[in-house]
Amino acid sequence: MHCAQKMTHNIYWIGSNDWTTERFENLFPIPNGVSYNSYFIDDEKTCVVDSVDAEIREEYFDNLTYLLNGRDLDYIIVNHMEPDHCQTLLETLERYPNCKMVGNATTFRMFEQFYNSPKPDQYYTVKEGDEICLGKHTLVSYTMPMVHWPEVTCTYEKSTGTLFSADAFGTFGTVNGNIFADQTDFIATYEDEARRYYTNIVGKYGPQVQNAIRKVSGLDIKRIAPLHGPIWRTPETIDYILHKYLHWSSYTAEKKGVVIAFGSMYGNTRAIAQQLAKQLSKRGVT
Repeated sequence: MHCAQKMTHNIYWIGSNDWTTERFENLFPIPNGVSYNSYFIDDEKTCVVDSVDAEIREEYFDNLTYLLNGRDLDYIIVNHMEPDHCQTLLETLERYPNCKMVGNATTFRMFEQFYNSPKPDQYYTVKEGDEICLGKHTLVSYTMPMVHWPEVTCTYEKSTGTLFSADAFGTFGTVNGNIFADQTDFIATYEDEARRYYTNIVGKYGPQVQNAIRKVSGLDIKRIAPLHGPIWRTPETIDYILHKYLHWSSYTAEKKGVVIAFGSMYGNTRAIAQQLAKQLSKRGVT
């Protein structure tokens, strides 16, 4: 059963949710689940922007089959080779043997290492600033190395001002019908998960994040479509998440206060931590 949603001007969200996996990448608890986002562009040439995790394979192919409506798939853009976005990539290429896989040299090297199934006839190599015209839509590639893998790119669609941002600007948590951040109470529902996602997935690459934001700052961005979580489509929400990323990547505290981290086998260190907390509180420290 297809569940595609129109994002704008013949661009569709074709993602779905994972409610069952307990730990993202076997490391990070995701009690609120996670979404895997993929996007379809319907034009003279058809295009998918990033595939998905095997957990939602069936929904992804149902959506893609529905939107293609008997046509062939011309391109699949690979902004990020991490398995949660590429476990259906090989099957997509095999289902649509005329489809071109768009990526950089590192993308293809990783693809062959992961799957041991080279597809050189389907490779379409792009470099910084290269464009692909689908008809009314034009895609421009920008490199974002180490946000958070070395091959990462983002793709900007010129006619709609859509930035397909790979793992940047994403969040843990499922997308429950409302695919846009402005349709949700984002601060109450997602902000903590967005912060935790950034910290765990991208956090140690602050300078690279800031370089990437500077690189795309001159673009007329009307929406940001990440690979996890809601889509940003209003000036207010786009400014909000850009501000958050600039703040987080600068390693500046959001609030003034003290965190006391401790482990205690027999309770003695715990008692010291409690005394320290009391003394800080008496001095007015949060």
